Amino acid sequence: MLLLLLTFLIICSSPTVLGQQEESLFEDDVDLADFDLDIAPRRVPRQVKTILTKESKPHIQELSIKTTIISRYAFTAVYCAMLNRHSAAAEGVFSFQIPAGAYVSNFTMIIGGRVYQSEVRPKQKKVQQENGKARNKESGEASPEQELEVFRMSASIPGRNRAVFLLTYEELLQRRLGRYEHVTSLRPLQLVSRLSLDVTIVDHSPITHLQVLPLRNGRSTNSGSSKTQVKKDPPVTSVIKQEKNICKITFGPNIVQQAKITTNGLLGDFVIRYDVQREMGIGDIQVLNGHFVHYFAPKDLPAVPKNVVFVIDTSASMVGTKIRQTKDALFTILKDLRPGDHFNFISFSNKIKVWQPNRLVPVTPLNIRDAKKFIYMMVPTGGTNIDGGIQTGSDLLREYLSSPDAGPNSVSLIIFMTDGRPTVGEIKPTAILGNTRSAVQEKFCIFTIGMGNDVDYRLLDRMALENCGMMRRIPEDADASAMLKGFYDEIGTPLLSDIRINYTEDSVQYVTQHLFTNYFNGSEIVIAGKLTNDSVESLHVQVTASNNDKNIILETDIPLGNRQIETEKHVNAARVAMASGPKTPASGVTHGLGIALGSIAEDFVQRVWGFLSVKEGLRSRLRSQTSKEREDHIKQATNLSLTYNFLTPLTNMVVEKPEVLADGTMAPTPTRPPSSGDAVSTVNELPSDAEDEEPQRDNKKPSSQNLSLGNKIGKVERRPDKKSITVFKTSADGDPHFVVEFPMSKLTVCFNINGEPGHILRLVSDHKNSGVTVNGKLIGAPAPPGSHKKQRTYFSTITIVVDLPKRAYIEVTPKKVILDGRDRMVLPCHSTVSVDSGVLSVSIVGKSNVTVTVGGNVMFVILLHQYKNPASYQRDHLGFYIGNSKGLSHQCHGLLGQFLYEEVGLAELPAEADSEPSPVLKVKERSVPVVKKNRRIFSGTQNVDCWFARNNAAKLIDGQYEDYLMSHMFDTGDWPHGTNTA
Repeated sequence: MLLLLLTFLIICSSPTVLGQQEESLFEDDVDLADFDLDIAPRRVPRQVKTILTKESKPHIQELSIKTTIISRYAFTAVYCAMLNRHSAAAEGVFSFQIPAGAYVSNFTMIIGGRVYQSEVRPKQKKVQQENGKARNKESGEASPEQELEVFRMSASIPGRNRAVFLLTYEELLQRRLGRYEHVTSLRPLQLVSRLSLDVTIVDHSPITHLQVLPLRNGRSTNSGSSKTQVKKDPPVTSVIKQEKNICKITFGPNIVQQAKITTNGLLGDFVIRYDVQREMGIGDIQVLNGHFVHYFAPKDLPAVPKNVVFVIDTSASMVGTKIRQTKDALFTILKDLRPGDHFNFISFSNKIKVWQPNRLVPVTPLNIRDAKKFIYMMVPTGGTNIDGGIQTGSDLLREYLSSPDAGPNSVSLIIFMTDGRPTVGEIKPTAILGNTRSAVQEKFCIFTIGMGNDVDYRLLDRMALENCGMMRRIPEDADASAMLKGFYDEIGTPLLSDIRINYTEDSVQYVTQHLFTNYFNGSEIVIAGKLTNDSVESLHVQVTASNNDKNIILETDIPLGNRQIETEKHVNAARVAMASGPKTPASGVTHGLGIALGSIAEDFVQRVWGFLSVKEGLRSRLRSQTSKEREDHIKQATNLSLTYNFLTPLTNMVVEKPEVLADGTMAPTPTRPPSSGDAVSTVNELPSDAEDEEPQRDNKKPSSQNLSLGNKIGKVERRPDKKSITVFKTSADGDPHFVVEFPMSKLTVCFNINGEPGHILRLVSDHKNSGVTVNGKLIGAPAPPGSHKKQRTYFSTITIVVDLPKRAYIEVTPKKVILDGRDRMVLPCHSTVSVDSGVLSVSIVGKSNVTVTVGGNVMFVILLHQYKNPASYQRDHLGFYIGNSKGLSHQCHGLLGQFLYEEVGLAELPAEADSEPSPVLKVKERSVPVVKKNRRIFSGTQNVDCWFARNNAAKLIDGQYEDYLMSHMFDTGDWPHGTNTA
């Protein structure tokens, strides 16, 4: 769904970003006005000004980050405005670290007043990737920070010009150690004039345990044990406002405060931890727009005994800090083993050493003491025999589970840790994975830990995924002891095993993973699915699981109607919370982002389903045993990635870049339409509108063998809103055919206007009152073969001029939209994009329609009729529809505007001789003969019964056709006969 990023292009109207540039911005000498208008020069230390002056690269004027977390699903929008102060073009590099588990859902650049919209495409094998991407999650490379990956895009910025970069990404927060953690990377690599972070948390359940940590940089304790956390104050300038279900956190250090933290722009991670109140039972289920999401996190259950084998790398590369920190963590873990647990230790390098051969031992003081001796005596040496370590541990645990000593309901796992790649024994990853599957035999889970940068993370990830575990990274400079202990804390207290969650079979479909091997204390199980029957009143939910020495069954009926109402109330509260709040002193960007993010809250349940479905498809691909199975999962995950516009390991993000000339200026906008080879955004084409014809479209249907889950779920469509456009009858479309709805009279009237090519017609005229004027220019086309007409005319251009409170206009053609408000922008019609420029806002659904809103209470919809392979009689043209006219005055005029507040009546003339009575319309004391007719509107998708007035609407419209001809497209002259009277 493209609405997420594209809607919040409203921010480009901010005068501090794309407004008229002040004179100081065009001086080669640096002026403080370039950096922060709110900071007086005397308040800026000399050292800070020196740092800014030495900056030769484009300066980041504003970096605004706004996150909305609604029921644990986080949408983040990043806005970055850069200024090139010099006369020569310069490369602007936008770099932002995102969580490794998140998906980028859109990226847009605005450079030189032009919008460059990204497109997510399927990744082709052996094709060079584009520049804008996150680090490949399969590359095996280590992230620069714990669980963060870098999105990077560079573009040339013309001399003395600005560039705006807009990025959005989405993630489902995972619950660990009883807390959700949200991390925002603040590493702009330079001091920023205006830096702001705004996080809004809205949840169905009351929010508890909210904590904002100090900025985290360098040695990470991302997964540190909650028991060792020291309570510290949040970063300076942080403001926390907490209510029952809503929390708002803001952080906005000015340039001086940033310099006190660091002068290199590496502020660190802004970390928020929180949890929500939860009740015993089936969990929290939310229902919205045909989808549901189920959060299951039981508490207050007794711990299940576990059988755990620790397999520890003691190769030569572990020498020094790594082995010392590993030993410290293992010593601490030994203290946390519970009575009833059984355990063992294995060290591997060139040689494999087993602490207690052929058995797992119970937790006793004597065994704990002996285990400490084994750990203490571990000495790094030799190579890395990963396969040998895994095989030995698996054989040991598998044999124990077949013995009478093993408890029937215990949880079994291997915790495997390494800092390198296989160098001894079997070194091929595919062979190691195959050997591991054979050894495990689905009898227990493997949890893997990679330390440092020389690790095959893909191998560890697949090893964990294929054996019901998970993988954790420990960066090279991290506190490995704390992270190892933290990871153990996550999986050290199993509460349930063999969890199965079922729903009414004929009421749901495409349910995400609902079978789970284990549930650990402090975590959460999340399931989403589609509802198949809107008429079903309730959904039966059943949870079965094992706990210690007994089986657990939980079941209940969920009233879907009530849950839908509750979730809608929750979403409305979220929208209000995100749109409210004060603007930042320097800019309205944060406020604008809040409104935009709030508008997508209504789709959060469906996006949770899409997010989980993509994740599941990628995991299934890695677990695939055959090439056909793998390809099926790839198709499914790819289709879903395209549907939700996610940048995943199976997709690329492609974006056209601006062309900058040698003199530092922008190259002129290309006049040719983009070809299939151009790197531009494209979306699905909707049917075009014409009464006598229909544009040619590709009607090829996919073959049955190509239908994957993604096709069955729904067509791969990328558009900004899932809802269809409301049909408005009052319109001028086609040849052109005019339709006017009279709501008070409950009548619809239609008429034709046979104009001449080049004529400019006044459609709406309310210049003196609301300040709105709409003009349309006609283009000629020959009549199709067999037609009684010699030629036809269509609207080729629609111009909407606004003069209140100040002048602005939008000019629409089938190829582009020109918006001239606070700034002049050229938007291509093949892209999907939304821009708010103060009084005027425009939203384009690529190759489909343009919605123009004036002041919030006037709305026009312009349909784009484009032909792929036009015949000689076909012309690309426009259709004009009035969606909301409340803001137009009763003195409004024009071919359509004069009827907005009129009432008409229908009468019959007496029959003469053998003829039937003739219907007439009573319009302003005029009688207009009419006949019953049927019109097709909105691309032929809607039929309208109307009373048709012949002869170019004679007597129906005020005056004559010539009275509605304008001298130019921006003519706002008044109706020559005053108001709309006869």
